[in-house]
Amino acid sequence: MLKSEKVGFILSSLNELYPKTPIPLVHKNIFELLIAVLLSAQCTDERVNKVTPLLFKIANTPKAMAKVSVDQIYEIIKPCGLGPQKSKAISNLSNILIKNFNREVPNTFEELEKLPGVGHKTASVVMSQGFGYPAFPVDTHIHRLAQRWGLTNGKNVIQTEKDLKRLFPKENWNKLHLQIIFYGREYCTARGCLGIKCNICTTLYPKRIKPIKTNK
Repeated sequence: MLKSEKVGFILSSLNELYPKTPIPLVHKNIFELLIAVLLSAQCTDERVNKVTPLLFKIANTPKAMAKVSVDQIYEIIKPCGLGPQKSKAISNLSNILIKNFNREVPNTFEELEKLPGVGHKTASVVMSQGFGYPAFPVDTHIHRLAQRWGLTNGKNVIQTEKDLKRLFPKENWNKLHLQIIFYGREYCTARGCLGIKCNICTTLYPKRIKPIKTNK
């Protein structure tokens, strides 16, 4: 199967399975989304969604969050892991948003990635899901499936993002990255498929027998 045929099959399969792509992290504004995505690093969305209502009840704007002590933030978010680093980042970025951005979350990659605790993936999620800007955040699910589907060599997540952006139309990116995540959680799981069981893997590679070892 040619790569263009793979792309077409993947798009049609995922659109059929997931015609709608609700954002997994519960939020009411872009600041809440930014904080939720920051907390999701090395943590499940499910756990983040249990923690954020408690945090956002106290503060859901930069001005309000800047008034909350780092220790108080930590006590709420520690179930998400990396609590000391994340609580400091949340406090510091809130103060930066007040001082430099008129209490607003910036809408460029460059400015977002300068904020404490915000890397390229977090910025990409905020840009795509918060501002609707075409982006392709690559998490562990996407990195794994892109390798199993022969769309990238899996050298690293940066390369995977470049390869996927090159293969798929820009107008599909924001929806597609969520569709791949949903599929990776439901059908092509880390240990449940291994590139040889789910419908997309077996259709793309019907003769594949050996499990695929993916790069992390």
